[in-house]
Amino acid sequence: MIEVIKRPLVTEKNSIYNSLNTYVFEVDTAARKTQIKAAVESAFRVKVEEVRTVNCRNRARRAGMKMSPVKYWKKAFVKLAPGEKISLFEGA
Repeated sequence: MIEVIKRPLVTEKNSIYNSLNTYVFEVDTAARKTQIKAAVESAFRVKVEEVRTVNCRNRARRAGMKMSPVKYWKKAFVKLAPGEKISLFEGA
């Protein structure tokens, strides 16, 4: 079984989403929306209303004459049901 949630993404831009009851996580690239929903509900004991995902890519880096390979990763926007909160993001 894959580990679905890798880490929460805590940035200034994502704090705006937190006020809209949406939390952002870096997830495994092979994870599906249903797997992400189940992982967040079981890890934080909350009710998830909607999951949106984005495939992101880092920039390629130059090392001399060669270019490093581009690394891809996946970001998930998890919207919780009204009244639900994740306390992990409250202190940030």
